[in-house]
Amino acid sequence: MRLSDQFGYDLTLADKDALAAWNATVRAFLAHGKTTPEHLETCLRLAPDFALAQAARGLFCQLLARRELVPGAREALAIARNSAAHTPLTERETAVVDALDAWLKGYPSRSADILDAALVKAPEDALIMKLVHAIRFVLGDAAGMRQSIERIRSAYDEAHPAYGYLLGCHAFSLEETGEYRKAEASGRKGLEFARDDAWGLHAVAHVHDMTGRSEEGAGWLEAHPDGWAHCNNFGYHVWWHLALMYLDQGDTDRALALYDSDVRKDKTDDFRDISNGASLLVRLELEGVDIGARWDELAQLSDKRAEDGCNVFADLHYLLALLNGGRRMGTERLLTGLRERAKGEGDIGRITAETGLPTGLGLEQYQKGNYASAFSLLTSARDNLYMIGGSHAQRDVFERITIDAALKAGFSVEAENLLNSRTRRRGALDRFAEQRLAVCDRMQRAQSVMEDEKLRAAGSV
Repeated sequence: MRLSDQFGYDLTLADKDALAAWNATVRAFLAHGKTTPEHLETCLRLAPDFALAQAARGLFCQLLARRELVPGAREALAIARNSAAHTPLTERETAVVDALDAWLKGYPSRSADILDAALVKAPEDALIMKLVHAIRFVLGDAAGMRQSIERIRSAYDEAHPAYGYLLGCHAFSLEETGEYRKAEASGRKGLEFARDDAWGLHAVAHVHDMTGRSEEGAGWLEAHPDGWAHCNNFGYHVWWHLALMYLDQGDTDRALALYDSDVRKDKTDDFRDISNGASLLVRLELEGVDIGARWDELAQLSDKRAEDGCNVFADLHYLLALLNGGRRMGTERLLTGLRERAKGEGDIGRITAETGLPTGLGLEQYQKGNYASAFSLLTSARDNLYMIGGSHAQRDVFERITIDAALKAGFSVEAENLLNSRTRRRGALDRFAEQRLAVCDRMQRAQSVMEDEKLRAAGSV
């Protein structure tokens, strides 16, 4: 006898207790809940041969981008394949297993395509919807995230148990593709149906950030303290957003306090947590804030992860920590890894070659004070930087470094062009841009004075 999941789709599963644990796993995953692994462990303890759960376990391992978890993902695939050989799987279960296989072969882009094809046939399967969204996010494929949701949007109504989570994903994809008004509306509506949808909550915060409304953004997050209290490490990321809101208002003390009390409350080595910390410290230092010895902790953890090579976004944030923490040998090991991976096949090889390696080398030159070289390298990768994954807000740290390199190299016109391009993408000026545009103006006026032949002639008399 086969059972059906909470979305009405058949499962290759006969144990009702395992089904309950599986449904709980999916709900927790949709909400970025810290209980997700606990529910999954219960499900697999009761039904170790449940191929869909094993495949999901493998994909979760891959999303965490940790080298030591890859064997676990391979084990999950082997169990799922063996299970399928004894008990035929449903078409959508097979798709999830095949997606894991594709990623382990080095092609998460194919994983997303496989899952998207399955989603068209099973549009109400919110697990697959969220998996596609997560993988395309890792790939920086904002348009793909949006298309995936909009293809199946009509299959969901207010009675669907994942309706709110779908709207949250739609909100984020709309924000990342520049539809800020629609994104905010979708995110707010989604929370009416899924109060624990931290992803939708943070999508609205992204809109506030991109449209220069940091005071509203801080108020939005502070008005929903229960919106991410249940979260896994994603909760640290929401605190990061709140810190950015205060930084944009010029309240660096508050931003730094949030770093200590919440963003890095638990000194984990998860790449997402390190990226939160490293990118916030860079932003603070660019504003002239003395951050003391805070780089030491991030650099020590990043040194141990310098050879992971599972995710270019992670590599570049580890590199930020290593460079700023003075870990020369760790820096060299990570850059050597980028050079090697840039020669390889698969998605990681392509992304590393096109943007990861030049960005990494640019960061190294910036740290050495070679600002013209840093600017040249960073701008060479700028148009493709989206490929490393993450959001506009997360990748903005590299944009800020590039602009700062231009200013320190004396390239005021180039810095102004970058600032204007950044503002067009974001939809509004923020404090960072306003202050740097003023610097550009002063530099250009000073240059005009120096180039004025009349003034030079008068000075020589």
